[in-house]
Amino acid sequence: MEATGGGSGRPAMSGLLFFLFLFSFLTASASTKQGQVYIVYLGEHAGEKSKETVLDDHHALLLSVKGSEEEARASLLYSYKHSLNGFAALLSDDEATKLSERTEVVSTFRSDGRWSPHTTRSWEFVGLEEGFRGLDSGDWLPSGAHAGENVIVGMLDSGIWPESRSFGDEGLGPVPARWKGVCQGGDSFNASSCNRKVIGARYYLKAYETHHGRLNATNAYRSPRDHDGHGTHTASTVAGRAVPGVAALGGFAAGAASGGAPLARLAIYKVCWPIPGPNPNIENTCFDADMLAAMDDAVGDGVDVMSVSIGSSGKPPRLPDDGIAVGALHAARHGVVVVCSGGNSGPAPATVSNLAPWILTVGASSIDRSFNSPIRLGNGMVIMGQTVTPYQLPANRTYPMVYAAHAVVPGTPANVTNQCLPNSLSPKKVRGKIVVCLRGSGLRVGKGLEVKRAGGAAIVLGNPPMYGSEVPVDAHVLPGTAVSMADVNTILKYINSSANPTAYLERSRTVVDVKPSPVMAQFSSRGPNVLEPSILKPDVTAPGLNILAAWSEASSPTKLDGDNRVVKYNIMSGTSMSCPHVSATAVLLKSAHPDWSAAAIRSAIMTTATANNAEGGPIMNGDGTVAGPMDYGSGHIRPRHALDPGLVYDASFQDYLIFACASGGAQLDHSFPCPASTPRPYELNYPSVAIHGLNRSATVRRTVTNVGQHEARYTVAVVEPAGFSVKVSPTSLAFARTGEKKTFAIRIEATGKRGRRLDRKYPAGSYTWSDGVHVVRSPVVVLVG
Repeated sequence: MEATGGGSGRPAMSGLLFFLFLFSFLTASASTKQGQVYIVYLGEHAGEKSKETVLDDHHALLLSVKGSEEEARASLLYSYKHSLNGFAALLSDDEATKLSERTEVVSTFRSDGRWSPHTTRSWEFVGLEEGFRGLDSGDWLPSGAHAGENVIVGMLDSGIWPESRSFGDEGLGPVPARWKGVCQGGDSFNASSCNRKVIGARYYLKAYETHHGRLNATNAYRSPRDHDGHGTHTASTVAGRAVPGVAALGGFAAGAASGGAPLARLAIYKVCWPIPGPNPNIENTCFDADMLAAMDDAVGDGVDVMSVSIGSSGKPPRLPDDGIAVGALHAARHGVVVVCSGGNSGPAPATVSNLAPWILTVGASSIDRSFNSPIRLGNGMVIMGQTVTPYQLPANRTYPMVYAAHAVVPGTPANVTNQCLPNSLSPKKVRGKIVVCLRGSGLRVGKGLEVKRAGGAAIVLGNPPMYGSEVPVDAHVLPGTAVSMADVNTILKYINSSANPTAYLERSRTVVDVKPSPVMAQFSSRGPNVLEPSILKPDVTAPGLNILAAWSEASSPTKLDGDNRVVKYNIMSGTSMSCPHVSATAVLLKSAHPDWSAAAIRSAIMTTATANNAEGGPIMNGDGTVAGPMDYGSGHIRPRHALDPGLVYDASFQDYLIFACASGGAQLDHSFPCPASTPRPYELNYPSVAIHGLNRSATVRRTVTNVGQHEARYTVAVVEPAGFSVKVSPTSLAFARTGEKKTFAIRIEATGKRGRRLDRKYPAGSYTWSDGVHVVRSPVVVLVG
């Protein structure tokens, strides 16, 4: 899949970005010869120990493989001592192997730079999804004007632009007394950069600098200040204050911008940094050791929710070797809800990342807003594109139109002639013309830059088949718009049938109440879970396509070299944008139910999600097919419903350790050895059900806790997956009090009735508990492929 123009979805690298990869590879090779940063994970802390004692223990372990105490101390980068026990150190491969063989060590793994960021009407649309139409009054905020007050959300990202109006502290009370964090100074950032809104900020780059060398201060601030824009965007989506009269460049998406929990407090943990190379502003990288240090500090500082719009590239690591999963496990033990983006490698199956069941993993979908930009073809036909490009073609005349594949320089590879990659277009063939390019390899905004370099007048960016009707918008560096697969095919037919094809791009305008919505974004990574298919991922979906939020004034809207435009708010797409929507929902629940566990909050969000769009029909994919649990998990979030879910599926730290034992035999804590006989992984008390490798039948047990205010009686309704019967026993549950638990069984059996729908690999159904007020829905998926 292509990379976006703004830094949220970047699963592939080609063309210009190949040099970034080559540079990174060579640097990594050099660092491996000199030693590599390894994380040595020791599980949970055994008993109460001072930080000094923990540090001494870590030094002693290092001394067992190092030549001297001085060398041992010099090799230590981080000592993790708040929520988990472990450290990051510079080790040779042999030293790492020796440490991994010690009985007290759970796992030893490299801190690779395989992680990267997964990169307003959206909150109003979330309200529309719940049936609230009087949105001007603020009804879409589940807790009204005081949503999330005094809840602390930790942002692991690229930092923050603290001067944004979204981070003002007017009217906020004192910083919560339980806060133990700091406001770490540095380049263009000091103690006064924090306030009663941004109550803390730290930055972490030891592992980054060990791998890449000292940070180039022209590309990033050596401080919590955000040079990239991604971190500012996600932070304001979670907890930005309500700011009237904002818009993207060109006045698009004008209105009031607000985060989902506007009175929550923000704690910033900058862990992502630019990759050195020809254009370091395009791509960030984040290292396990730095992220794990941030997560450990965040728990010690007192955060309630962590929002992590970061994921791995390539094959997901095993749970014991996954820095985010390890950090999230111990955060969950301390009651911290960890929300992560699911990735932007869709629509291919088995691409979702952040797969641990103690993480709330988020897919991305659209909202009901578009930026309509009519394209008038020379034959009189009008095609509707979308754009937030502020530039306009001079009026009163049409322009010649050319397909990029017909205007490339000799030697352009045949498979990318239509891609408008750097230096691929012939100025003689495109000068003064509207150039039609296809999405695919390279940056969307980079294609516009290439058209401009070659002298083109404008760009029309078309979808190849895999992207269907999904149209992300960009602030191109020249006039331009984007169109769906069907529309670009219509345009190409016109070009091929005309001796002198012409067109004109009209001015774009913002349109709301677009139907149907939401639609699953094609870039959103899909299930199944490649580490453990018996845990359905993603968990939910939320708005992630064309989202307006605050931006770093050090970064242009495209982040391209030569784009010197400065914006305060920018439109971005990616699961990076959907993740903070769910993080804000978790903040609201934490505010309303401070005694709930992280698992209970995750359950409330999942079981109250909807599989229907705002019009009542099924949620669709961007290619026009009906979406299912492998696309959206339990469905689209409904924060107000989640506040009062009726029943929740709870789980403990020990439950997760047993799950890890059952799934691949991973022992995540030496204080809890794996039992001789473990339950199946699908027996974890999870709010969704996925059965992998079904042998005729399987019985799954679940336990629900009544979190309603009084006694209640729930009855079950079942929608069976095609070709399978689902029987729930008992069929009703009676609760006498709040906090009471009930266990039930779900028997899933193949019926042998194979129809056309069974050609699908993932037949899906659901079971739903209801007491007449609450609707507690869980998807059921059978993986038959």
